[in-house]
Amino acid sequence: MRILIPALCTLALASCTWVEPDAGGKQIRVAYGKDLSACTHKGTVTVSVRNKVGFYERNDLKVRDELESLARNEAGDLGADTIQAMTEPTDGEQKFGAYACR
Repeated sequence: MRILIPALCTLALASCTWVEPDAGGKQIRVAYGKDLSACTHKGTVTVSVRNKVGFYERNDLKVRDELESLARNEAGDLGADTIQAMTEPTDGEQKFGAYACR
């Protein structure tokens, strides 16, 4: 019982989403597969989160959501208003292109 309760708590916490878009990040749009050639490329954002907690591998969708939120938060610092994934998430890390489209 002493081992079971901490293990269950760890699993419950590992599945939670902790990263949310900040005020600036909420203004950043996400382009899914759109042609952004009319936009100005502002840079590349590389973000990472933990995809494993001990032996437990986190839900892929939650990891993707957190990576996207982090990228949105950082894109505003580059003067961007839109992001688009450049790579698929690998080991909790992903690259996004940051663009000014408006």
